[in-house]
Amino acid sequence: MENDSLLKNRLTELANRAWSRGTWVFSEFLTLAEQDTLQRLRLDCPYTLFGGLPTGERRVACFGSEELCGYVQSPPVVCLKIEPALQKFADPLTHRDFLGALMSLGIRREVLGDIEISDNVGYLFCLDSVAPFIRENLASVRHTTVRVSESDPPEKLAAPPPVTELVVASERLDAAVAAVFRLSRSQAQELIGKEQVFISGRLPKSASLDIPQGAVVSVRHYGRFVWEGVARETKKGRLRVLVRIYK
Repeated sequence: MENDSLLKNRLTELANRAWSRGTWVFSEFLTLAEQDTLQRLRLDCPYTLFGGLPTGERRVACFGSEELCGYVQSPPVVCLKIEPALQKFADPLTHRDFLGALMSLGIRREVLGDIEISDNVGYLFCLDSVAPFIRENLASVRHTTVRVSESDPPEKLAAPPPVTELVVASERLDAAVAAVFRLSRSQAQELIGKEQVFISGRLPKSASLDIPQGAVVSVRHYGRFVWEGVARETKKGRLRVLVRIYK
């Protein structure tokens, strides 16, 4: 992530350009930490965040609105399907494999969004400006020959995962993170203290924060889940809560 003051200046300049010209302006993909910086800025210009999927972590800031600009414009994000040419002989491919192959082409990480994997096929969200280069130049991932095409993500990626019911001591963030990822409360608190946990792209102020219903909680190196709220209280005073855990 770039220097915080430089990032603030860059995002503010994009917002001011959209506001003064009455036209849509888009950033490159922002990390969760960069999204937190954006959401703490006091900007006159309205904006939304878009990553391709509702719970995407890396997202583009879309400065503008139909009311401000007088028209609607889609974010400059496309989905590329990266699939083995011969699935039968393909290596098992991981997120690291796909990202490494893309980085080896000399592509900047800022123009690439999330990479989701389904049935050994990678679905990459990227800026439309870099999509033709990837289609023409990405020939292999690991030792597997691949073909690249523009595609919609499969329904099972767009659809939320099933609801899981867990028992927690409270609605506190540290209790929820510990329960979902099978950690101790102290481990969860350490992750929060090290700014490794985000709630809908925002850094929480404390481990004792109650999670808003519908919020997406992302934990670096562990995963993410959607908090669906409390189902009921047990006889022992603990809470049965509902979450959707992304694997």
